[in-house]
Amino acid sequence: MFIDRVDIFVKAGDGGNGVVAFRREKFVPRGGPSGGDGGKGGDIIIKADRHLRTLLDFQYRHHFRAQKGENGKGNKQTGKDGTDLILKVPPGTLIEEEEEILIDLVKNEDSFLIVKGGKGGRGNARFATSVNQAPKYSEKGEKGEEKRLTLELKLIAEAGLIGEPNSGKSTLLSKVSAARPKVADYPFTTLEPTLGVVKLEEGESFVLADIPGLIEGAHKGAGLGDEFLRHIERTKVLVHLIDLAEPNPAQRYFQLRNELKLYNPLLLEKPEILVANKMDLLEAKENLKNFKKEIKKEVIPISALTGKGVKELIWKVWKEIS
Repeated sequence: MFIDRVDIFVKAGDGGNGVVAFRREKFVPRGGPSGGDGGKGGDIIIKADRHLRTLLDFQYRHHFRAQKGENGKGNKQTGKDGTDLILKVPPGTLIEEEEEILIDLVKNEDSFLIVKGGKGGRGNARFATSVNQAPKYSEKGEKGEEKRLTLELKLIAEAGLIGEPNSGKSTLLSKVSAARPKVADYPFTTLEPTLGVVKLEEGESFVLADIPGLIEGAHKGAGLGDEFLRHIERTKVLVHLIDLAEPNPAQRYFQLRNELKLYNPLLLEKPEILVANKMDLLEAKENLKNFKKEIKKEVIPISALTGKGVKELIWKVWKEIS
C-alpha cells in the first residue's frame, strides 16, 4: 500500500522529578540533603531512511511518545535520561506543523529534532544553603514538548512520467528499468507512483517516476489526481506521454497541461519532453502529422510496446537532466 500523507501526534518525554532525601549513614545522625536530580526526557527525532518508500508505518499508529526521565534517587544520584525515539521516513518527506514547513528531509540520513524532552527536576540537595541546610522540597521535571504534525512524501526522481490513463507509461517504465509495474490495456492500472532506475550504456543512471494517469479535474482530486501531482514537483523534467491512437490527441494534451497549471503554475516552467506513443498502431501514424501541426513543439514518436524510439527518448531525457 502506498501512503504519502499522514497526520501524527508526537510527545517528547517528561523530565524526571527531583527527590527529597537525606543522608542516613550510621555515624551521621544529622546528615544533610542528598536528593538527586531527575533525568532528562527523551527527544523525538525524525530521520530519512533510503530503505523506506512510503509512510505506511504511520497509517495505523498516529501517536508517538518518547520515554520519560527517571526520578532522582538518594545519595545525590541522578535519574537516567529517557531514551530518544527515532521515527524513520522515506527521503523526500516534508514535516509540517499547521501548514508551516518545519523541515524537508531530502537526503538519506537527514534528521531533525522535532520535539525536545523536558529537563529533569532538581533534588533537594541542590537547594541547600547556609541559611537552609536541610531543604525539604524538590523540583518537578519539565514537560516534554508536543506537536501535531503532517508528514507529506514527495518522491525524489529526476524525471516524471505523466499522461492520461492507459497512455502506456507503465509499459515504458518496464521497458527502460527493472521496475515491474502492473501493465494492462485498461485505464487506472497504476494506482500508486512507481520509481524505476534507468541505466544508460556509459554507466550513468537516473530515476524515473511513473505517475498514475491524470484526467480532467485532477487538480481537484478527480481520479486521485491531487494525491499524485505532488510527486512531480521535485522532478527536473516532465516526460509527457500521449496516446496517439486515441482521437483528438492535441486536445487531450492541452487539457492535461491545464491541469498542471491549475495545481501549480510552476510545473509549466519545468522542461517538457513530449512523446507520441503507440506508433505501432495505424491510427497513431495517421494522427501524428496533425498532432505536430497543432502542438507546434518537438515530438518524439515511440512505441513503448515494441521498443522503437525508446532508446532515443532515454538519451533525450538524460541530456535534459544532466
